[in-house]
Amino acid sequence: MNVAPMRGGTAVQDHVALAEIELCGDLIIAASAAGEERLSADRIDEVLRVSDGREAGATGDDRR
Repeated sequence: MNVAPMRGGTAVQDHVALAEIELCGDLIIAASAAGEERLSADRIDEVLRVSDGREAGATGDDRR
């Protein structure tokens, strides 16, 4: 477990939470760059690095 020093104590890094925060930031940046337009579902998937399972070699359930 990685522990980062903090004033008066320690903070435990939650790698899943940090990854989610990074993805949210990426989504906010993409939305800002789009201006007044709404992001399409395809663009959101691209920003969040989501695939729909139709790519070559993909296996498993493609439901979201």
